[in-house]
Amino acid sequence: MLDVRRLRLLCDLSRLGTIAAVAQAHTYTPSAVSQQLSALEREAGVALLERTGRRVTFTTAGRILVQHAEVVLTALEQTTAALAALATGLSGPLRIGAFPTAVRTLLPAALVALGRRHPELELTVTELDPVTVPDALRERRLDVGLLHDYDVVPIEPDPVLDTVPLLDETVFLAVPGTAPAAEETGPLRDVRDAAWIMASPGTLCHTVTLHVCRSAGFTPRARHHADDFAAVLALVAAEQGVSLVPQLAAAQPPAGVRLIPLSIRRRTHIAYRQGAATHPAIAAFVSAIRASTGAFLGR
Repeated sequence: MLDVRRLRLLCDLSRLGTIAAVAQAHTYTPSAVSQQLSALEREAGVALLERTGRRVTFTTAGRILVQHAEVVLTALEQTTAALAALATGLSGPLRIGAFPTAVRTLLPAALVALGRRHPELELTVTELDPVTVPDALRERRLDVGLLHDYDVVPIEPDPVLDTVPLLDETVFLAVPGTAPAAEETGPLRDVRDAAWIMASPGTLCHTVTLHVCRSAGFTPRARHHADDFAAVLALVAAEQGVSLVPQLAAAQPPAGVRLIPLSIRRRTHIAYRQGAATHPAIAAFVSAIRASTGAFLGR
């Protein structure tokens, strides 16, 4: 019989590439991960990995087992969801991951509604950049998460996660109120020489800003880096530069900021592991966050 925990380690090795990365993800030592994978090979009765020094590569059998293991793990999620549906009332932990703007605007009302309807649920929120949410779900550090991408920088779907759409919003160019009026046909070209307020390198927002500006024919000159949109808008109001801001963060801009709508869209999805859609706690969260999103947007 193949051990499920070891199958998860094998799948994580396929995704992360090194035993050291798997160990870090699970807070194990590399030696412990190697021992577990060796035990899995004994259970399987075939070599799953080829070891050359510190490097490991998958054998044909290893690659086949990873494919089947993903199916097994999805089936286990479905089984857990089916059993949870038989319970009377919702209880236990529900670990939620979301990006800062959603934590500030959409999540509070959803958490209040969930707490009232299901007081036995143990709700925990972790603020994360969307690019880190898929790994956190895979590694079971989260049960459900909010992630987003932009139509100009789409992200390939994760093969072991399911998503449902939550929000599609306009992206604005935020400029100081004292700035000359921009041409509607090319507002980005009018700020090519401006200082920019950008997110931290490595974040999705930083990548999107670089892509958008380079597509308009220039590379933005970053003066400040800030990941919180409230801080970004405050800096714009102080005439420290210009920035890209999504609709969710621009609902109540400070005085001294002018917002110019662009054709760019930011798309937010609710994500969870495949097979978990029918879990009552996941379904309850999806319903609550959709209701709070509609209320926030006045729908």
